[in-house]
Amino acid sequence: MTLQTNLQHLVTAVDVQKLIDENENVMVCCGRMGPMCVPVYNIMEDLEKSGKYNHVKFADMLFDTPEAHIIRNLPECRGFMGLPFTVYYKNGRVTKATSSIQNLNQVLDVLDREFKQ
Repeated sequence: MTLQTNLQHLVTAVDVQKLIDENENVMVCCGRMGPMCVPVYNIMEDLEKSGKYNHVKFADMLFDTPEAHIIRNLPECRGFMGLPFTVYYKNGRVTKATSSIQNLNQVLDVLDREFKQ
């Protein structure tokens, strides 16, 4: 099962590791097709389409798969209570992680701070 988004779908932990190993800047949203997650996916799709963030790879992952342990078990995600878990990687390392719904300005703030051009 995959999420119904136009984002790159990460299915396995190996997929996640490959994406962060091969790209400098990565944003992964791990969630479900629920009311807290869909707005974040929509923001990511819009940013990807805009071309302004071509230096960032955007992807999603289904939270309810065993393979999502690679996101769920990150130290940066300990204590998170709400979905989605959104993780930002720079050069293979987590630079920021957020949980629950995020609006466009919150996402842009992280992207612009963590992935400066």
